[in-house]
Amino acid sequence: MSIDMNQFLQTFFEESFEGLDDMENGLLNMTAGEPDVEQLNDIFRAAHSIKGGAGTFGLNSVTDLTHKLETLLDRLREGESEVTTDGINLLLESVDCLRSLLQAERDGTEADPQQAADITTRLAAMVDGGDGDSSSNGKDGDDAGSTAAADDGSGPGGGWRIGFTPEPHLFMTGNDPLRLLEELSELGEIQVSCDSSSLPALPDLDPEQCVLSWTIDLYGDVERQAIEEVFEWVEDDCSLTIAPLELAAGDTTTAPETASDPQAASAGEPAGDDTPQKPAQQSSGGNASTSSSIRVDTGKIDNLIDMVGELVITQSMLNELGENFTMDKLEKLQDGLAQLERNTRELQENVMRIRMVPISFAYSRLPRMVHDLMRQLGKKVDLQLNGEETELDKTVMEKIIDPLVHLVRNAMDHGIEAPEKRAELGKQETGTLEMNAYHKGGYIVIEINDDGAGISRDRLLGKAREASLVDNGEELSDEQVFDFIFHPGLSTHDEATDVSGRGVGMDVVKRNIKALGGNITVNSTPGRGTRFAIHLPLTLSILDGQLFRVGDQVYVVPLISIMESLQMQGGKIKRMAGTSELYEWRDDYIPIIRLRELFNETGGGALENELMVVVEEDDRYVGLHVDELLGQQQVVIKSLKSNYRPVTGFAGATILGNGTVALILDIAGLLELAQARDEVLTKGANN
Repeated sequence: MSIDMNQFLQTFFEESFEGLDDMENGLLNMTAGEPDVEQLNDIFRAAHSIKGGAGTFGLNSVTDLTHKLETLLDRLREGESEVTTDGINLLLESVDCLRSLLQAERDGTEADPQQAADITTRLAAMVDGGDGDSSSNGKDGDDAGSTAAADDGSGPGGGWRIGFTPEPHLFMTGNDPLRLLEELSELGEIQVSCDSSSLPALPDLDPEQCVLSWTIDLYGDVERQAIEEVFEWVEDDCSLTIAPLELAAGDTTTAPETASDPQAASAGEPAGDDTPQKPAQQSSGGNASTSSSIRVDTGKIDNLIDMVGELVITQSMLNELGENFTMDKLEKLQDGLAQLERNTRELQENVMRIRMVPISFAYSRLPRMVHDLMRQLGKKVDLQLNGEETELDKTVMEKIIDPLVHLVRNAMDHGIEAPEKRAELGKQETGTLEMNAYHKGGYIVIEINDDGAGISRDRLLGKAREASLVDNGEELSDEQVFDFIFHPGLSTHDEATDVSGRGVGMDVVKRNIKALGGNITVNSTPGRGTRFAIHLPLTLSILDGQLFRVGDQVYVVPLISIMESLQMQGGKIKRMAGTSELYEWRDDYIPIIRLRELFNETGGGALENELMVVVEEDDRYVGLHVDELLGQQQVVIKSLKSNYRPVTGFAGATILGNGTVALILDIAGLLELAQARDEVLTKGANN
């Protein structure tokens, strides 16, 4: 029977990366000298699961490293070695190395073999350094070759006899006796005999049942523990005996001249002729860090099934009305259509919930990063993660991780002071870095707070003046000053560090958040700390929009961008040199964009008493002149790039209830179009 194991490979990778995250979190929460035994057991089980799966798929580099890792973890949980800070750091490095190996296998790239070799050597050295004198482990008074030798873990006469009888269901657990024999052959020379007495007649043979058993003679100086580790993965699914060769055989057995090949050792192959093969290399097909699947709570699936059932009932009712429709059934038809609308809305909401994942997905990499930065910067930081169950669309989640990482790194480097500095200021030596996530309306808010040095408003404003971003004597609000943090190339640090300080990155943070339809604000008090607040839509698939008409076409602008809709007053309209028009709004003047002209629609004329929608983009305000305001509604975003081609000024399109297509405005793109148009018109007027 041939089974294509590659179909399970993606699941293995996903579960392995989750296991590595669990191991990392457990290690970060571990205290040197006072380990939690249950915590160590959880870490060991995660490593053991990765090792077993890697063996199934023939990922030998992963299997070898996890085997060494297991040995050290086993000594730690049995109390044979002490948990030290160096040991925890080495285990964390091992997790990093395993993650690199798995990513390379998943993406079809080459991992760094030297890194794995170095980690393996250091793990082995730590295991050896934690051992006592192995020669004193035997029981006093016992003769050589006695049962005490078995307790010692080394077989007299240089070998062991192993009796291995699997349970019939062994194959169903994903295990293969052939793989176990291969692992034994790596410990020493083996000679295998197979007992096929339980093999049924061919018509009665069930290929999914394991009916063979084996006796394996293992020659060499091998510890009993090493053999037990080979079978640890199947210890609950087999009958296993391990005895020194001399005691088991009753005489001195001579080792064979050559080692037996475990792949040809038995009279009948345990699972056909399929030996574990290394899976074919796979192309990541995009961002290697992005998973193509998502775990869904069964409750969400149950709700979805219930809604589909309701939809089917409503459809049946409408079909029946349609087949024999008369005007006296009009009220029932209207009720049915209303019910269909409710069902469709609820179905949409349930489907969207399936894509929602807890923000702990984004939080997961922060504890390790803070741990490493504390060592690098010599700082003490208490990381507090709140609102971990707050859910966000998976696509949004994946794209917000990098901005969060950058903000945390900045807080660690620029914000929180060194312990001695904090002591001088009368603060606790350990700083606080707090993450909060919560829902607010149709958005999610993520706050990053620290109790560090804060941002000097005067220093930041001075840097902005030096960069000619602000005229001398010009007064700005705190919000405007702190917004310079996001200006490319502007940094308040005189010297760059390995962590941050080059003024590169905060502009990217803001740009990435804006690309998600969100925004970021900052507040800071010198000496007390800084607060960043990120507002994000719950999903990128649906947005709340304002519909309006320009000429004969209907357009949509995201509600989050709208500041106000108003009827223009003639006295507040100012015409500048060239073609520019401004409108006095909230003690300031904002540019007016005539969408009818920008979209090459006919008509136009005086703006007095005309409608204008004031929108905000990157702290800039602009008025959009429209012909008519229509309703507000949720719209499903369709990609122009996928369905047509990118069009400057438009973020996408949607299909309205009457079947027509409405374009969704991209405010930043509109500003570019308007600026380019004004430059062309001004140049033409000057010529």
